[in-house]
Amino acid sequence: MAWSAARLPLPALFALLGTLLPGTGVAQTSVDPPEYIIRRGGSMQVTCRASCDGNAVLGLETPLTKKEVASGNNSKTYELSDIQEDSTPLCFSNCNNIQSSASLTLTVYSLPKRVELAPLPHWQPVGENLTLRCQVEGGVPRTNLSVLLLRGEEELSRQLAVGEPAEVTTTVLAGRGDDGANFSCRTELDLRPKNQGLFQNSSVPRQLRTFVLPMTRPHLVSPRIMEVGTQQHVNCTLDGLFPASEAQVHLVLEDQRLETTVEYNKDSLLATARIKANTEDEGTQQLTCTVTLGNQSQRTLENVTIYSFPAPILTLSPPNVSEGTVVSVECKACAGAVVTLQGAPAGPPGPSAQFLLNATSDDDGRIFLCSAALEVAGKVLRKNMTRELRVLYGPRLEESDCPGNWTWQEGSQETLKCEARGNPPPKVVCRRKGGNGSSLPIRKQILVKRQISGTYMCQATSFRGEVTREVVVNVTYNSNQVVTIILVAAAVILGTVCTAAYLYNRQRKIREYKLQKAREANAMKLNTPP
Repeated sequence: MAWSAARLPLPALFALLGTLLPGTGVAQTSVDPPEYIIRRGGSMQVTCRASCDGNAVLGLETPLTKKEVASGNNSKTYELSDIQEDSTPLCFSNCNNIQSSASLTLTVYSLPKRVELAPLPHWQPVGENLTLRCQVEGGVPRTNLSVLLLRGEEELSRQLAVGEPAEVTTTVLAGRGDDGANFSCRTELDLRPKNQGLFQNSSVPRQLRTFVLPMTRPHLVSPRIMEVGTQQHVNCTLDGLFPASEAQVHLVLEDQRLETTVEYNKDSLLATARIKANTEDEGTQQLTCTVTLGNQSQRTLENVTIYSFPAPILTLSPPNVSEGTVVSVECKACAGAVVTLQGAPAGPPGPSAQFLLNATSDDDGRIFLCSAALEVAGKVLRKNMTRELRVLYGPRLEESDCPGNWTWQEGSQETLKCEARGNPPPKVVCRRKGGNGSSLPIRKQILVKRQISGTYMCQATSFRGEVTREVVVNVTYNSNQVVTIILVAAAVILGTVCTAAYLYNRQRKIREYKLQKAREANAMKLNTPP
């Protein structure tokens, strides 16, 4: 058994000895099958036999995974599994101290894992060279693996697969006839010499298009300025295209692609889109029209200025207050605008203004106005905002709203006007002072009778309080009125006449008295001796 200890390092020696020993026919090792081709990862059985008169010692030397599955008189069968690479398993035997061996030629084949034609340009300029490139990953044995490049079924190139991955190229001149042509790559693993057939793998075909794009730039028509919230149309045209119907047009505002409608003619196109000016787009935006055909593009740029000018925000905080409450009045506008707030103290111009107001009853219903001005492209734009302040205060009965003295003619149609101010609007009732407290209608036309003459207490009431005012109603009568007027007039006239007569007589007597005294003085002068 000494040979068995050295059998692992000596399989090659066994083969050498088998060739050197004389062919007596006493001992000879054979393997079944002597050659085999198997798909990668497969399993197979191999039988080692020895032609020996006695009992030979048999074995199989291989790096593959093996398992003895059967044995007989001078024979052993092994199962080899998970065969990944080409191998040469070696059967050896020892018969009466005569050693011999036989080898199995084991060939592994596999189909390519990937056969791919490199992407073609979607469009190829007419008259330029096109390089076809195919990559093949895997596939053995390589000596039997060919790579073909095809246009349709026309073979353009055939080469053996070399390297891992294998790459095969060829060049063709693109023409108009190649427009729409399909190019592909195909592998052929030819194992027919080994009785295994011909295995083919094909790539996904790729289609080629040819084109012509003029050197002129598209003509772009667009607005120069737009206000936020408005919409306008833009259009882009280009002539000299082939084929025009295959051209793609993109209208883009900054980084926003616009929804575009394209009309195609024989060799031209017209693209139309709508621009909507949004708040986030405020400022100078770049509008781009790009016409693409094949792998070439022509582009035109225009600037569009978008501005935003919302109405100012006017805030009364709070908007409904009680009398004596401090109210904050504030106006804010967008950046860059200058506001003017009615009632605010003078200050530096800016986008906001505010002031505090101690609310009084006179402020109830007061309208506050805020005006914002924004300069856009040298033009001053203005927008206004108003707010109304409501002030809660108790009832007010003023002379101007509720006069305290009324004189009416009996039999006339009159209306008592007694209005109270207050918020909420107070309820006003006028009742006779003293007596039975009968009421006098307010803001309602009545027939004047002498019985309504008198003093009334008008009371204005709301949940904010109450206030009272005295109102006197005088009623004049029609009976004996004319006689009274005549007597009064006659008395006045008689008194005037009597007074005038008295004054005249008195003046006359004074003049007579003075004349008499003058005469007496003259007489005395005449009687006095010289």
